[in-house]
Parts: sequence; C-alpha cells; structure tokens
Amino acid sequence: MAETNGTAGMEATRRRTQPSTNGKTSEQSEEPAQWGRAWEVDWFSLISVIGLLCFAPFIVFYFVMACDQYQCSISQPLFELLRGETSLLSIWARTASFTWSAAKIYAIWVAFQAFLYMCVPDITHKFIPGYVGGVQDGALTPAGLVNKYQINGLQCWLITHALWYANANFFHWFSPTIIFDNWIPLMWCANILGYAVATFAFIKAYLFPTNSEDCKFTGNLFYDYMMGIEFNPRIGEWFDFKLFFNGRPGIVAWTLINLSYMAKQQELYGHVTNSMILVNVLQAIYVLDFFWNEAWYLKTIDICHDHFGWYLGWGDCVWLPYLYTLQGLYLVYHPVQLSDAHALAVLLFGLVGYYIFRSTNHQKDLFRRTEGSCSIWGRKPTFIECLYRSADGVIHRSKLMTSGFWGVARHLNYTGDLMGSLAYCAACGFGHMLPYFYIVYMTILLVHRCVRDEHRCSSKYGKDWKRYTDAVPYRLIPGVF
Repeated sequence: MAETNGTAGMEATRRRTQPSTNGKTSEQSEEPAQWGRAWEVDWFSLISVIGLLCFAPFIVFYFVMACDQYQCSISQPLFELLRGETSLLSIWARTASFTWSAAKIYAIWVAFQAFLYMCVPDITHKFIPGYVGGVQDGALTPAGLVNKYQINGLQCWLITHALWYANANFFHWFSPTIIFDNWIPLMWCANILGYAVATFAFIKAYLFPTNSEDCKFTGNLFYDYMMGIEFNPRIGEWFDFKLFFNGRPGIVAWTLINLSYMAKQQELYGHVTNSMILVNVLQAIYVLDFFWNEAWYLKTIDICHDHFGWYLGWGDCVWLPYLYTLQGLYLVYHPVQLSDAHALAVLLFGLVGYYIFRSTNHQKDLFRRTEGSCSIWGRKPTFIECLYRSADGVIHRSKLMTSGFWGVARHLNYTGDLMGSLAYCAACGFGHMLPYFYIVYMTILLVHRCVRDEHRCSSKYGKDWKRYTDAVPYRLIPGVF
C-alpha cells in the first residue's frame, strides 16, 4: 500500500506575520498560498465520486465471485452472461450469503484489534532498538493543530500473529483456514462495518465534530460522504478513526489472510508452492515495514491531507483486505510452482523495489528530523525553502529536498512501490489476468495520487512549488515521466 507524501517537506516553527507599511507581510512580498482541500467540487470530480460509490463494491464482489465460481477467470462470467448461459440471479444464488458465525468472527476480530489499540500501550519501543513507538506527535493540520497518537501497531501485529501461531500449533481453537472458509460471508460483514463507519463519520461531522476548524463542507453530499468532512475524527482523546482503520484491522489482517490461504493450499494439495511462499514473504515485508514506520506514517498523505470518509473507511475495511490479497487467493485455486530462476527473479525484483521505496522514504524522514543537517548520498542535502499559510492565518516555513532519490524524481518512492506490486503479481505466473489487477490498480492509484498531491502542493506552496518542479522535473520515471 503507498502511503507517503510525494514531496520531501520539513515543517519549521510557525509564526504570525506582521504587516509592513506597504501592506505586504514582513516575511515576503507575495502572499503565500493557503493550505487545504478545495471547497468546491467540479463536475468531473462529482461524476468520479458517484462512479466509485456505485462500482467499487461491485468490483470487489466480482473478483471474489470469479474465484469462487469460475476458478479466478474474470472473462468467463461475462461471456456466459452475454451468451445467455447464466444470469445475474443464478450467480447471486450461488454466492455464499451473510452468516451469523461470520459476523461473530468479524466482530471478535475488530473488537480485539480495538482493544489492543486502545488498552495496551506500546512497550516494544523500550526494548527494540531503532523502533519509534508510544505517544507521538502528528503533523500540523490545516487549522494549525498537532494531534497526539498512540503508536503501537507493531506490538498489535506481534501479539496477533503470536496468538495465531499458538493456535495453529498448540491450542487448536479454530482452523488456520477459517478466513478462507468464511471469505465471502466475511466480505458482507466488512461491507457493513465500512458503510457504518463512513456514515457515522459523516453524521458526526455535522453534529459533534472533534475539531470544527478542520472540517470541510463542500455542499455536495456525495463528495462529502466519500472524501470526508472531518480531518481527524476521534472518540475520546485517543481513538483516532484514521490511524485505527488505516492500520487496524485491515493491514494487520493482510498477513493473516495470506497465512490462511497458505494453510488452505496445504490442506487441498498436501504442499505449499514456492509462489505462495513468495507472496507471503514479499507482502509480509511491506506490512512489517508499515508498522515499523507507523510513527513516520503520521506524516504521510493519508494522515496529513485526506479527510476521513467512505474513501478511507470503506476502503480500509473492504477494498484493502479483499483486493490486496488477490494473489494468495488465486494461488489457492491455481497452485503455481515456479522455476528456481523465475522465483529468484521475482524475489530480487521485489526486494529492489522495496529498497527504493524504503530508502526514498528514509531520506525524507532523515531530512525532516535533522532539519537538513544530515548527509544524503555522502553530501549535504540541497533544498528549496518555501512558505505557506494554514487556515488560522499562521505562516509556516517548509523545505523541499532536491537531493538523493528526491533529486532523481519527485515520487520515486511510488516507483519502488510499483516494483513491489508487480513482483506480487509476477509470483503467480502468467496463466490468468486476475492476479495482475493489483498492479493495474496501483498504477492508476499512484499516478492519480501524484497528480492529486502535486495539485495540493501547488496550492499550498504557490510559486515556490514551481521552483521545485523546475529543479526536479520528473515524477515517477527519470527521463520518461
């Protein structure tokens, strides 16, 4: 998953500006751009929002149904419908329905993750060198606030997977294939939670917002419902909707879902293929990276810029666990055994992608933490200094780094992310298109995020952003795009 800001920015101490005799501020002669999401919605954005609200749930259902009923063929259902060999009603009749046993499993899962998030303060940062956990400050909000977060995602992941291992090998409370065996009924439960959370956040923004200054009402109900109104909706002091639903329960579940797929493959065929192991290993690296760097995640686009609505609420409950794990699901139905050369090539490609992704983000984090007093590729980093104004009228300084990977392209972390995504797909061989949906989706997502992030930065930094893009002209691929 790409959960990083596209630019390497560093916040400095905020201060209010004083007007000079000529009416301009003493900080600069030109008024800095104001930070924040647009207040008005154009027709293209509105049509896109309505389209996603209507078709995103159908896309999830279609891929899961294709595996369940058509051995992961995404074309056969369409051909059969066109030839009149089947009907939508017959497909629906063959689809597993909601069950109370699945609802119980899902409710226990979400409640357990909420318990770990709220009631078990992090202690792992006290004995794991280099890990940053416990109470951490978030980024500055558009209204000029800094929220505090309880960072304990790595601890939650470790506790959850330790219990999974203990159950599979010692206690046998439930089958390791429990997730796969209830996959479609669990999908209905995840949809119920996703829509419930999005609807609650929408109503809460009107009736009792956490901070009204960080709310954005466009006046369009569809857009506000999908993209969110509140910036950081919370219940109480610590339950932050963004942090919980972005990281838990979906991403903690990601590796458990893959382990359940692996267990099912072992149960069906008597062995686990090297392709299944590759998918588990490469995706586990990404998940562990996310939780190891959860404190850094507070400075990324999801937390720093996106408001909380259906896009994040439903997306984290349904889209992420169901479509990000398609490779493992496919391998249950098609146990691909790769040649040693193919497996090694996929592994190396995925690891190189991860290296680029992590190193790029590390450079930005190091630059931010040291305020530029560091070494990037053996040299003192270069940067462009700029100003912006938050909604409360306060002027802030920021630095946009033009050294290291950030001098090669403005979003090279996304390039590494895409390489990793392609490796997940390539681990499944080339027999079906379904596993490759992920790389198609991630390419669309990250290119759109590039454009969205740069539009936001252009509004935020004004002419200073133009100076930055002149210095670093390429977005993803140097010399190409």
